Amino acid sequence: MSFLAKARYENHMLKPMQDLPLDEGESVIIEIKRSIADQMCGLLATDAKTSELIIDMEGWD
Repeated sequence: MSFLAKARYENHMLKPMQDLPLDEGESVIIEIKRSIADQMCGLLATDAKTSELIIDMEGWD
């Protein structure tokens, strides 16, 4: 079985952001992928005013 799950890295541990369909003590293999926002960071040059407009846009959940 395979599925995708988001996790947050806190205090040197990956913490899933939802319940996982796993049995207690089950071993898994984890593939780490950064969010698209992290991958794109710094790729586009922009001025401070434009950056602030983008940050203030809705939809940055």
